[in-house]
Amino acid sequence: MTVNPMDMNAGEAAGGFARGDSSAAASVDAALERIAALNPGLNAFTAVTAGRARTRAAEVDAGRARGQAQGPLAGSVFAVKNLFDVKGLPTLAGSKINRERPPAEADATLIERLEAQGATLVGALNMGEYAYDFTGENAHDGASRNPHDPRHMSGGSSGGSAGAVASGMTHFSLGSDTNGSIRVPASFCGLFGLKPTYGRLSRAGTFPFVASLDHLGPLARSVRDLAMVYDAMQGPDGRDPAQTRRPAEPALAGLEAGIGGLRIARAGGYFARGAQACAFEAVDAVARALGAVRPVELPEAQRARSAAYLITMAEGAALHWDRLRARPDDFDPDVRDRLIAGAMAPGAFLVKAQKFRRWFHAAALRVFAEVDVLIAPATPCQAPLIGQKMMTLEGVEMPVRANLGIFTQPISFIGLPSLCVPVWTLGARLPIGVQIIAAPWREDIALRAAYYLEREGAARAPIAAM
Repeated sequence: MTVNPMDMNAGEAAGGFARGDSSAAASVDAALERIAALNPGLNAFTAVTAGRARTRAAEVDAGRARGQAQGPLAGSVFAVKNLFDVKGLPTLAGSKINRERPPAEADATLIERLEAQGATLVGALNMGEYAYDFTGENAHDGASRNPHDPRHMSGGSSGGSAGAVASGMTHFSLGSDTNGSIRVPASFCGLFGLKPTYGRLSRAGTFPFVASLDHLGPLARSVRDLAMVYDAMQGPDGRDPAQTRRPAEPALAGLEAGIGGLRIARAGGYFARGAQACAFEAVDAVARALGAVRPVELPEAQRARSAAYLITMAEGAALHWDRLRARPDDFDPDVRDRLIAGAMAPGAFLVKAQKFRRWFHAAALRVFAEVDVLIAPATPCQAPLIGQKMMTLEGVEMPVRANLGIFTQPISFIGLPSLCVPVWTLGARLPIGVQIIAAPWREDIALRAAYYLEREGAARAPIAAM
């Protein structure tokens, strides 16, 4: 029986290609067929690059026929959040105003690197306007929907990135994460999502949001896929001034090392309150699987979240100031109002926030001198309904949009690597994510722990039953 290559993970599809069981063209055709069938209901894609994909797949297949070695991702299909430059498309960044930009003249660095390793791009994905969103509800393109139940949010701002992978329209995708925009959608859509260390992956060729907080990373249905894609994207790139000059540090080869010898703890204090029961049940399940008993506190995490909010609003307002003055009515009102508030933030507050940021980073490094992995909730709840404005967290009514990132923001604030693993608690209709957090530059440790959880059945990312 012929297996649809889009029912496979990226590594499985690449394996089939390497054995000659399948072709890049077959993967692209299957992806385009699934996109045509599912995207009208999920609204994950804003552009499908069918012609480009077929041309690229034909080149990959022709190279194999000539006996040329192909990259480890050959036979896999991906798409990117529409803040990535895709040659021939305007870089929307989820906005109305950017639709007037000329088409990009070249691909973003990470797209170039993935296609150099054999993967094929099939399109650009829906996102929250200018990445300032946790819901996946775009005011201009409509909400991207959760494949496990389209009545529910996909999460944001990389909502289309999560929906495309969870539905099997792509093998993996790329998103961005400023305050949680990879980990929140991964939690809601039941995926593995990696926010690497700040400066690890090049941001060249992407539309910014908050330069001192922006990260790029992958979402996938398996940890092995996540590691393969992460490894393919590493390496210095002088076009991103914030990127480290560290050499690539591959993680895939170390996945099988297991968790023996790792010092694993669960984050206490701030991370042990303020969420619905399902979030703590998921953390409990992961803690049992990893043998994490003792709680460890990241001191002043709540203050870190507040400082992250302030810096986000102020830096975002500075980036968009000319647009806010000239075309305020062309913004999503929720985004516009928060940016305007950021423009009015007193300078003294920002100075204090940045000083505190340095203190909090040093405090986190002291914690990671004692532990290798911290586990914490990724979101305070499972995916809310699309359009839902309020939710109850431990008996208190809270705004949905502002509070979905309460557990991810303190981690992004100081650029720690964090991997969301998807957990299905007993009887749950929807998944919820748990963060695996490591010290700076130790993505390999987070991936090892996640791989162990996947292998033990404590975390899994099935294709949604549509």
